[in-house]
Amino acid sequence: MPVRSLNSSVFKWPDQRTVHQAVKSWSIQQAHHRPDLNRLGYFGSYARGDWGVGSDLDLVAVVDGASEPVERRGVNWELNSLPVPADLLVYTILEWKALQKRRDKFITMLNTEVIWTYRRNGNLEP
Repeated sequence: MPVRSLNSSVFKWPDQRTVHQAVKSWSIQQAHHRPDLNRLGYFGSYARGDWGVGSDLDLVAVVDGASEPVERRGVNWELNSLPVPADLLVYTILEWKALQKRRDKFITMLNTEVIWTYRRNGNLEP
């Protein structure tokens, strides 16, 4: 988590590379605990490179299926080991495919920004 220096009021906030490496490791851990995980990635300021002190991490996961409503799916994921506060969106494969057919600003942003850190088939982004 971000820390404040003892003799300064300046926050030291994790940089993009640190967060990327942490998300990659976390993604692999999640895949071991969640066999239904199809892919996992992040978007937003850390993906665009315009993060700053106070930036959170926006995560997106695609799972095989879910019994919970979409707004409750991220609750049981352990996010505290990530170096910055994080929010997680969890979609089923069918929901993700349906989203891809929409042509709104949110989907366009996801399609251009998401950096996938885990894919079940083993193909990882650099």
